[in-house]
Amino acid sequence: MPKNAKLKLSDPSIERSVLYVGEKEIIAASTGILKEEGWSIIYAPSLAEAPQYASKSGALVGVVGFSQKEFVDHAHRVELMLAQSTMLKWIALIPPNAAEQPAFRQLIGSAFYDYHTLPLDALRLSITLGHAFGMAEMTADTFQGGQWDLHHHPESQMVGASDQMQKIYQEIRKVAGVEAPVLITGESGTGKELTAQAIHERSTRKEGPFIAVNCGALPANLIQSELFGHEKGSFTGAHERKIGRIESATDGTLFLDEIGDLPMDLQTNLLRFLQEKTIHRVGGRQDIEVNVRVLAATHINLEAAIKDGRFRQDLYYRLNVLQIKMPPLRDRVGDIPLLAQYIFTRFSDEKAHRVKGFSEEALHAMNHYDWPGNIRELINRVRRAMVMCEKFLISLVDLGLERRTNSRMQVTLNEARDSAEASSIRGALAQSRGSVSMAARQLGISRVSLYRLMEKHGISKS
Repeated sequence: MPKNAKLKLSDPSIERSVLYVGEKEIIAASTGILKEEGWSIIYAPSLAEAPQYASKSGALVGVVGFSQKEFVDHAHRVELMLAQSTMLKWIALIPPNAAEQPAFRQLIGSAFYDYHTLPLDALRLSITLGHAFGMAEMTADTFQGGQWDLHHHPESQMVGASDQMQKIYQEIRKVAGVEAPVLITGESGTGKELTAQAIHERSTRKEGPFIAVNCGALPANLIQSELFGHEKGSFTGAHERKIGRIESATDGTLFLDEIGDLPMDLQTNLLRFLQEKTIHRVGGRQDIEVNVRVLAATHINLEAAIKDGRFRQDLYYRLNVLQIKMPPLRDRVGDIPLLAQYIFTRFSDEKAHRVKGFSEEALHAMNHYDWPGNIRELINRVRRAMVMCEKFLISLVDLGLERRTNSRMQVTLNEARDSAEASSIRGALAQSRGSVSMAARQLGISRVSLYRLMEKHGISKS
């Protein structure tokens, strides 16, 4: 994992705390087993005082345990307490058959991360707490003082612990240390510009400018002037000298996005610049030496474009000295919940105060959606859901995915739980690079339990 990535594994020397709110009798008989499993229980005296205890204790997960009547009677205060302690993942201990009541089911489904049906099974509760703790820890480790670290290292925005992203991080470190051109390929919305920024930030040119040019967005009649600049009086409207984007990137990095959309005549001029390291401003006669590193990106198949006569082969070989291929979001196993939480926190000022995260149903839907628009689509759907959500947890309806379900998503609650469980395990294994011991600590379960769950879901370490 890159040095500046914010994800961390649990420190095994630190006991995991869980905040308990409710009737002590419900959990009393299980405290010994929970302690053996590494949980330290902090008791909040009341619902009203729970947010204060949540803030002071540093707990990442909480448990609410009341009788059915008390739960219903205190429903409003439970909702208020949860809204005031949004950084915790809350588990509800519910009486048998309580979920059959519509009002009770709505409260649990909209406000809690998960639930556990009584009588209490301490080992089963420990696994549930471990899953919640793992998700909360991912959020807490990437969250600093209420804000994501977005400013110092653009690579920190490349959130992901999957094998595919580990490979990308390694490739970024390798290509950042040399001066050769890099071609970044991948579908639209996969984060090609973020990758270019990460390369620049890790290079010897990081103190210089990073100039990004979208070759597909510039008007055809202005591309020459935008890239190379122009001299005063070189054409109608040229009232003064203009420094082009290439020259502006001197001693830094020039990023040519959507290079496949560059017109053929400009491809010739760009090739000349790459060969000679000099440019001519429009209307100028002087060779201007420019010291820049060129990174390029495209979502189209340039080799096919060459065959169709739409892209110069010699320019392709000049740009494609080194190549990084960005994976589509649908192939990044375990990254979607982490990205969704990152987006949720990044745009937290846009959401209603009561919205505190994603429902299990929503996470399941996101994990099973193909995301044709990749990360860009995920950002748009999460931001819209944060505004439209009227409950505590974002649903698949808020995400606009209810009409996009397919046969894979017509599942029972148990199947949804199994899918979420498998996704958490894959994410933990990816983050710990296949170490079962480290993944087990992150999930809050024993190695034996993790091996059993891996066998249950057919998950290997690699």
